[in-house]
Amino acid sequence: MEHYAGIDAGSTYVKVVIMDDKKNLLGYRIAPTGINAGKISTESLEALCSDLNISLPDVLSIISTGYSRRMIDIAHENVTEIKAHGAGARWTAPQGSGIRTIIDVGGQDCKVIVINEEGEVQNFVMNDKCAAGTGRFLEAVARVVGVGIEELGPLSLEANVPCRINSTCVVFAESEMISLLAGKKDPVDIIAGIHASMSKRISGMARKAGIKSDVLLTGGGGLNSGLVSAFEDELMMDVYVSENSQLNGAIGAALLAGNSDVSLSK
Repeated sequence: MEHYAGIDAGSTYVKVVIMDDKKNLLGYRIAPTGINAGKISTESLEALCSDLNISLPDVLSIISTGYSRRMIDIAHENVTEIKAHGAGARWTAPQGSGIRTIIDVGGQDCKVIVINEEGEVQNFVMNDKCAAGTGRFLEAVARVVGVGIEELGPLSLEANVPCRINSTCVVFAESEMISLLAGKKDPVDIIAGIHASMSKRISGMARKAGIKSDVLLTGGGGLNSGLVSAFEDELMMDVYVSENSQLNGAIGAALLAGNSDVSLSK
């Protein structure tokens, strides 16, 4: 059995996966990026090899992607996030879906990628200049409202009248949220309003990229049920999420490392 690894070194987390030559996901590790993405990536890959009872030399090819991809000395090659996410989408998507658009909500950026029926990237739009619409934005929301970031999705689904959030800048949005709280607005309505604001902003990017159905939401945003619901309302279509939402880029990198035919289903 041959082994291939993908490393997605994002701004918040490093995701490492190992796959075999049959495109099976054998295991993965997720760790905070910290200040040394290269060190964390190497340690995570070594730990994963240990978990799988294989040695590092057994991994024939390692491809890195993500924000810190060029810092990963252990990688044999690095590829852009766009290429990796495009390659991973067909594998991670739920069975029966025909993914043509990927919306990736990461820790520091968000991106929309449109692929053709063979899984090749046709177009993309990326926001990496502002934290609005990213995981950092959601972290700020959780901090202001006083809940864990993992609670945002379920709480927002309880909203009765989502607040209208006018600010697209994180700093101004924080001030706006504080004012709403001071005005006795229900925190769940504020959270739902933030999700609606994010989905509207990112959906605008998707329309600019030429969005096509089906849509797959990846990254940490895929773990947020409230954000998924907000996207479906804004786009007026189903939005798919895989159980490997955070691993999409790393899986794509591993598939590329193995020269797999990523246009095929699992």
